[in-house]
Amino acid sequence: MTAERGTSVDEESYRELLDEYGQRKGEIERRLEEFERVGQRPFKVLFSEMCFCLLTPQSRARACDAAVRELQKKGMLYKGSWEEIADRMSGVRFHENKARYIVEARELFTSDWGFDLDGIVRKGTKAKTLREWFVKNVKGLGYKEASHFLRNVGVGFDLAILDRHILGNLLRYGVIDSVPQNMTRKQYLDIEKKMRKFAKKVDIEMGALDLLFWSMETGEVFK
Repeated sequence: MTAERGTSVDEESYRELLDEYGQRKGEIERRLEEFERVGQRPFKVLFSEMCFCLLTPQSRARACDAAVRELQKKGMLYKGSWEEIADRMSGVRFHENKARYIVEARELFTSDWGFDLDGIVRKGTKAKTLREWFVKNVKGLGYKEASHFLRNVGVGFDLAILDRHILGNLLRYGVIDSVPQNMTRKQYLDIEKKMRKFAKKVDIEMGALDLLFWSMETGEVFK
């Protein structure tokens, strides 16, 4: 099953999109600047952002953000067992699996043999290459979640975060003909390429277009 095929989009629809961007541009640019600052902050900040992205599949972003903040407040994000973490994730779907992902990621980056998350983010590697590394090495991070994390730490503004909000708008504006139900790596990268081409067409940078589409669906510029 796939979503309904996209239709041709007239110039008026493009103008409406640009009008929406004009109204939200300042807020979107401030949010992108905040993401860049996050990328320069200490390990715990970067790790909490990764945890947020691990929680987001099939869950509301606000609920995920609230769960991470609660775990930080209680000191469990960095020390709690997966059971303790799962108990604090109200409103997050599949919370037990996601709690395990957090503990495994924490071990990956904090044990004596662990990887240096700060260094990985800041060493200047291309975003696409970084994404492949995170998808391969961090359980629970698929292409969407890894793209989300890299965008939120200021190094993946040219990556697509293909959640339902973004895919729905790509369908709406005729960028794609259908929404895959189980997206393969090839399909993800192909849609990302189409979104990048569309971003150039409307003269809106990829990171800004993502936030614009997301805010058009949710009513807010978040993350």
